[in-house]
Amino acid sequence: MCFIYTFQVPVYSFCLNQETGVRLHSNKVEENKGNSYYVQFTFELINTERVTRSKYFVPVIHILIWLVLLIVPAIVFKDVKLDTGLPSKFFLVTNLYHIGLFYMNAYWLYPRFFTRTKWWLYFISLAVIIIGSYYGKIYALQFINPAFSVNDINDRLIFFPPFPFIVASFFFRLILDRMRFEKLEEERKAERLASELKFLRSQVSPHFLFNVLTNIVSLARKKSELLEPALIQLSDMLRYTLYETGDDQFQVSKEIDYLRNYVELQQLRFGEDVFVELNVRNEEPDCTIEPMLLIPFVENAFKHGIGMVKEPFIRILIEIKRRHLFFRVSNNYNRENLSKDKNPGIGLLNVKNRLRLLYNNYHDLLIEDNGEIYSIELNLDLKC
Repeated sequence: MCFIYTFQVPVYSFCLNQETGVRLHSNKVEENKGNSYYVQFTFELINTERVTRSKYFVPVIHILIWLVLLIVPAIVFKDVKLDTGLPSKFFLVTNLYHIGLFYMNAYWLYPRFFTRTKWWLYFISLAVIIIGSYYGKIYALQFINPAFSVNDINDRLIFFPPFPFIVASFFFRLILDRMRFEKLEEERKAERLASELKFLRSQVSPHFLFNVLTNIVSLARKKSELLEPALIQLSDMLRYTLYETGDDQFQVSKEIDYLRNYVELQQLRFGEDVFVELNVRNEEPDCTIEPMLLIPFVENAFKHGIGMVKEPFIRILIEIKRRHLFFRVSNNYNRENLSKDKNPGIGLLNVKNRLRLLYNNYHDLLIEDNGEIYSIELNLDLKC
């Protein structure tokens, strides 16, 4: 996360403080009306993500918190006179010791002994530490000042202070373990999603190849003159699937070109037997999309929109504007043919799973089937 500011100042009144530490990203000189020139600066004040990921971030935060906890009471009670019989530096020294107890409990005692089998050892250890601290402080005070004696006031100040540090340390460790557990779960979930997505992507090319080769076989049986251009077009499409779909995202214009080639290949096979309409309006050619995300819907239309269908048609519409994609495919079909289909395929299930994994909250898929016409509408937010 960055805080970015852009501003303009007149050249004749502009000066830059070299000690600000501001990083200049770009500047632009523009002539305004008259003879005045303005300089436009865009700079980054702070990159919060980089700061929080630094290895020094957490230690610095701990130091600042402890400084506040130590300094604020000293400032608040500096004028309060209380005869405790304790040396002036007693609270500073003991609080540093209590901070050590905090971290010893959080990073050594708790992880080592607070388990299902050793929990009792943990509480015994804490009791030994608290009692030992009490008598250790008294021994140290009497060693420094043999005339020191324990009374009701200083007895409480010696005995009770370790408790809030140890309790705070206990909850600090609980929260820390919870955060680590959630982070580990997120990493495991991301790994599972990546593995599932990789598997789904690996299915796309074989599924596509199976459908296209079926078309090529049909042309070969007819000894059609269109067989050679179909093979050339298939070669181009396979080159695309082999060398370009390995990236996580690529330009949506390439996906559209790929879809055009597929439709043209199908038209070589069916000719005028099937009415195919493809309309594309792309105002954002540089936006990116998941590879081969749209083609399964078109494959499904050609699979079920031909064969014993009266006046078959397939209509495809793609509109891309304002970082948003609208995709619609509709076709008529014969319900009897659909009921006889023993191998419904994996294409639509595959693309639904990929949409769920990659565009979970950024897509809307609507499927309508009235028994004669099957249509899908996909709304998708793109990255540009």
